[in-house]
Amino acid sequence: MKVLVVGGGGRCHAIVDALTRSPKVDKIYCAPGNAGIAAQAETVALKDTDVEGLLGFARDHAVDLTVVGPESALAAGIVNRFRAEGLRIFGPTTEAARIETSKEFAKELMMRHGIPTAGYRTFDNYEAARAYVHGRPLPAVLKYDGLAAGKGVVVAMTMEEADAALRDMLLDDKFGHGRVVVEDYLEGPEFSFMCFVSGERVWPMPLAQDHKRAFDGNEGPNTGGMGAYSPVPFISEAERNDALERIMKRTAAAMVAEGVPFTGVLYGGLMKTAEGVKVIEFNARFGDPETEVVLPRLQSDIYDIFSAVADGTGAAELRWDDRAALGVVMASKGYPGSCEKGFPIEGIEAAEADPEVTVYQMGTARRDGRLVTAGGRVLMVVGRGETLEQAHEKAMQGVRTIRCENLFYRHDIGAAALHK
Repeated sequence: MKVLVVGGGGRCHAIVDALTRSPKVDKIYCAPGNAGIAAQAETVALKDTDVEGLLGFARDHAVDLTVVGPESALAAGIVNRFRAEGLRIFGPTTEAARIETSKEFAKELMMRHGIPTAGYRTFDNYEAARAYVHGRPLPAVLKYDGLAAGKGVVVAMTMEEADAALRDMLLDDKFGHGRVVVEDYLEGPEFSFMCFVSGERVWPMPLAQDHKRAFDGNEGPNTGGMGAYSPVPFISEAERNDALERIMKRTAAAMVAEGVPFTGVLYGGLMKTAEGVKVIEFNARFGDPETEVVLPRLQSDIYDIFSAVADGTGAAELRWDDRAALGVVMASKGYPGSCEKGFPIEGIEAAEADPEVTVYQMGTARRDGRLVTAGGRVLMVVGRGETLEQAHEKAMQGVRTIRCENLFYRHDIGAAALHK
């Protein structure tokens, strides 16, 4: 089979890597890919939002299945367009992807169908939003109602922070022109629950936990994610099963009931509160960086899973490695703000000489034959082991083996679980 993967970051590198393990897949294309993906797939110089270009490529190259990585491609309508032309594609339609692209749509859906989440109000006027936030206790949870590359959520600890976030979202259009959802503040540890979904069929993946803050001790600005690990020991089997039934399966059924059935990966960003597990947010695709620690644990043929979900037929069988995986992101200094690019990277082959270490490339390029930095998040070094402690040790060994003068990383990924 020929497979086209749409996207180019670490998430797509992990998808491509999983596809290389399928005996059914002969050829993998990735658009646009990156320098690391180019070692396992043929990269294609097309942007992930170039729907017509990708459609033409898939048709011209007799691609059997297209797998969509980033939310930007989903929002651009790639799934609708491919399906209209009779091409097989893994991912939700634009209408179903609204569960991610519109925070307001997601909250209304959850309220209508009894899916546990925080209370909220929505605003499109800065003064009205500011007055509401100032009349409530802190912290203030402010969410931009649209796509913001994982950075459109602010938990403001002061009124000054809340005012600045509201100005960004409603006056200065930092993420585009949109609305703001103001949510009740919930307390508890967060975790990620990704499921393959095809209509009302739901196949759960192992739980993972992401680390959003830039620096050790959960300090610094929010990022797209500085590391992740799987499994998550502080969530019991009973809590996981409850989240599967009351949240993930109920949401899939709600989408069907509302005439927007979901196909692809439904990502639940969940929180364990004193009142039980509740939804913080939904995404309409694989999480990044959670994918890089979940897919390495998959023992089943991922092509069979993608096919079962995309075609809506049959039942996929998912088998998982019991061992732990933990990944540390190496990011350019200055991230998530502006950062310089083009710094040489060395030592990846040496790090991967250990069979328990995999380096997924997130923002890299080839320049004059050398691997260089080409983004904010550059690499994710994933270690595996019988325990999270062993996985953390392997990941850190890999990180220390890689040399690049302009990268930083967190040392405490998985710390909460490691101290249990």
